[in-house]
Order: sequence, then C-alpha cells, then structure tokens
Amino acid sequence: MVIDKLENLSKYTALNPLFADVVEFLKDHDLNTLEAGKYPIKDKDLFLNLTTAKGRGKEAATLETHINMIDIQIPLSCPETFGYTPLDDLPAFEYNAEKDITKYGDTMAQTYLTLKPGQMAIFFPQDGHAPCISENAEIKKAIFKVKV
Repeated sequence: MVIDKLENLSKYTALNPLFADVVEFLKDHDLNTLEAGKYPIKDKDLFLNLTTAKGRGKEAATLETHINMIDIQIPLSCPETFGYTPLDDLPAFEYNAEKDITKYGDTMAQTYLTLKPGQMAIFFPQDGHAPCISENAEIKKAIFKVKV
C-alpha cells in the first residue's frame, strides 16, 4: 500500500509501467470536472471508474482484495477513510474471478487511514482494503484500475 499526495504519483511509475499512463491522463483531465462513468485508457489493462459512492460506517465497510488489478483510489469531494488489513491476515473467502474481487464479509480492518481530496491510496493485490468509510452521505471518487 502507498499513501501520498496525488501530485507525487509520478514518483511511483517504477512500480508498474501503467502508472505513467495514469500520470499522463491526470495531466490532460481534471477529475473534478469529469462526469461519472468508466473511462477506458488502455483497454482492460487500465481504466478509470469515476463514481459517487454512498458513505458508510466502519462496521458496514467490507474488506476486499483483487488478484489482477491494482487500485489507485482518490477521494474528490470529501475525506474518505479506508480500512486496511494485509492479505496474509485475512481469512479464506471465495474469489470472484469475473469481477476480480474477494470480499471478506464481516471481517473488520486492522487499521484505518483517512485521505483528503488531493491525496491517493495505491492498493496492491496483497492489500485488503475497505473503501467508502465517511460521515458524508456521498463521496465523489476516482478509482484507477491498473493491471498487475
């Protein structure tokens, strides 16, 4: 997991070659002015989901992991809290290969971190994360899905 300011994303391009394409996309597009939807960047290997998610409490947030994709999650409208637990510490749950997701039911996260707009979290396959924890009713957010 990486937590940083969005402006520093270019410092992490060595971690995955597609991160450079995310940096270029961000230079050419203002996430705050784009409409909600899915934006293909490199076919199925790199795309942006721009959405408004319902904020929820820690108890309602579900930990998840992905095998084939890295998430770069960016809150846009308000602070967003994420739960975090390393994959090695999570119990076995069924993997949905079609959606590339494992959801961990009622398992609570080990720790929590809050990001403000202008910050980002990069979650790798080994990072269990529970998004959308917020006191606000809605969170406008960007999620770049990057092929491992």
